[in-house]
Amino acid sequence: MERYERINLLHRRLSQARVPVPAQRLMDDLQCSRATVYRDVAFLRDCLGAPVETSEEPPGFRYDLAEAERFELPGLWLSPDELHALLATHQLLDHSGAGGFLSDALEPIRERIGQLLSEQAGGKRWPVERVRVISSGTRSLDQASFRAAAGAVLQRHRLAFRYRARSTGATTLRTVSPQRLTHYRNNWYLDAFDHERQGLRSFSLDRIDLARPLDESALDVPEAELDQHLASSYGIFSGPPKAWATIVFSPDAARWAAEERWHSQQQGRFLPDGRYELRLPYSSSRELLMDVLRYGPDATIVEPVSLRAEAQIRLRLALGNYGG
Repeated sequence: MERYERINLLHRRLSQARVPVPAQRLMDDLQCSRATVYRDVAFLRDCLGAPVETSEEPPGFRYDLAEAERFELPGLWLSPDELHALLATHQLLDHSGAGGFLSDALEPIRERIGQLLSEQAGGKRWPVERVRVISSGTRSLDQASFRAAAGAVLQRHRLAFRYRARSTGATTLRTVSPQRLTHYRNNWYLDAFDHERQGLRSFSLDRIDLARPLDESALDVPEAELDQHLASSYGIFSGPPKAWATIVFSPDAARWAAEERWHSQQQGRFLPDGRYELRLPYSSSRELLMDVLRYGPDATIVEPVSLRAEAQIRLRLALGNYGG
């Protein structure tokens, strides 16, 4: 029996009891050990404020008869560790790029969690500002478009919007069936079925504006197809894998690279000389090259030859910017 179920059942037993309930009976009802019964009773009394009385004769537990009828379990109760984790999650959401929208909606919850923590700590204030989330390269979002996209995803409506292509700056009007919202590398993306182009696309939310939900129901694409098209290849710029890349890292960077998760299907091994070899599938070379080149001289693309040649071109162009 899960703890949530045990606490609810314990509350019912004690609130209905006119005489103390023996620990053995609670052990049988809750299907747990004596130690767990005592921990649950302490949590009910100390954290949830239940009017629990301990009786010596006869031995057992019950609610104070004068308070029993007035006490009810709070609608939201969590352990201190769970509350701390929830506050940390709130800080993460607050810095995810959708903070303006989500923070306003979650602020009442954050205040209530703070009250619960304060009550459990005897009025002591928890320094939640010590949980820091430092974002890098975060893009600004149109909050109205974010709300429209999120609502369309969850309510399963089609969505119309204007989209500005990053590469060309061209503006097009799109009508899509939203499938998923994805947060990736400090940016939000809308995975959707584009009805005009009859295919799955990923739209960067910072390039969307004038978004509005439509009355027509969204077309649901099977999860397996979404994963195959949008998650089977390297990064958010995905599609069916076109090739596998082999990258070798120097001994200095080997352990760092080995601990990174590049792709769900990646294959890695340490070489006898201390270097690390990584193999992974990719569709578009753009993002893969960005990750490889940030290692500078500590990463070498072995194959395919086409990816190696593209890296050489990028490095020559970069060197040209410095007169090399």
